[in-house]
Amino acid sequence: MNLLAIESSCDETSAAVMVDGVLQSNVISTQLIHTEWGGVVPELASREHQKAIIPVVQEALQKANINKNDLNAIAFTRGPGLLGALLVGTSFAKALSLALNIPLIEVNHMQAHVLAHFIEEPKPQFPFLCLTVSGGHTQLVWVKDALHMEVIGETQDDAVGEAFDKTAKLIGLPYPGGPLIDKLAQTGNPDRFPFSLGEMPGLNFSFSGIKTQILYFLQKETQKNPAFVEENKADICASVQKSLIDMLLRKVKKAMKEKNCKQIAIAGGVSANSGLRSRLKEMGEKEQWDVFIPAFQYCTDNAGMIAMAGQFKYEASEFTDQDVTPLARYSL
Repeated sequence: MNLLAIESSCDETSAAVMVDGVLQSNVISTQLIHTEWGGVVPELASREHQKAIIPVVQEALQKANINKNDLNAIAFTRGPGLLGALLVGTSFAKALSLALNIPLIEVNHMQAHVLAHFIEEPKPQFPFLCLTVSGGHTQLVWVKDALHMEVIGETQDDAVGEAFDKTAKLIGLPYPGGPLIDKLAQTGNPDRFPFSLGEMPGLNFSFSGIKTQILYFLQKETQKNPAFVEENKADICASVQKSLIDMLLRKVKKAMKEKNCKQIAIAGGVSANSGLRSRLKEMGEKEQWDVFIPAFQYCTDNAGMIAMAGQFKYEASEFTDQDVTPLARYSL
């Protein structure tokens, strides 16, 4: 079974080809135009997707040595994401599906992040807990099986990835700032500047409070010493990163206990953070959990994960029709 998958939810145009459940290609075109604006500009994103989608799909087919006429189905990201960006991928998938007269499969972007764990070994066994962390989402997902998932905890305001990016902007790092914080944190002292973590009921998260703390802290210290940020950048990054990871892992531990679970996975763009990966491994060893961490290429937005989700849905005969429209908000 030859499956083409398309991802266009934000600022990556991606296409992948999966043959009989094995990923053969995963092409990602990252939009660099947003760097000068310090964040993703939705209108520019949709225009860049229009430019890139045909070359990206063509490259994915060539790398997989598959002709478009050999395709059996097309999977695409329906949402959540930027509406204009999603519209490009959805429209392309619908048009190609119609032209080739093959089934169309809609995929939830967040479900696909979780299912990225099934692209390569080792693979978790159902059920398991997955922490999905990105610039737009922070969720604890109870994964019953490939097509049935339950959000048991989520952020009540900002996502953890947004907290990383906001901090990066405050200390003058270019966009995207999250990876730069991670890099600087590796040479900093994580205990130099402690921040209050706050508390949310149940398994929910909140990151607006710590963002405000960081803002006021930097303003106060800069008033006393205008060169404070430059002189302490690595320690600031390490301290912020430690606090944000502490907030995540505190809830992970609580959820694992409540669910009596021994398998924990992470997914989403922030799962590429080296601090989070190492800290989760340490906690897993201490608590005797099986920890599943995806390869870096499957952490950020990519069509490989859309293909994996599409494969599961194809096997379950879950298809959609030509009336389908993209959804900026699309809950699990």
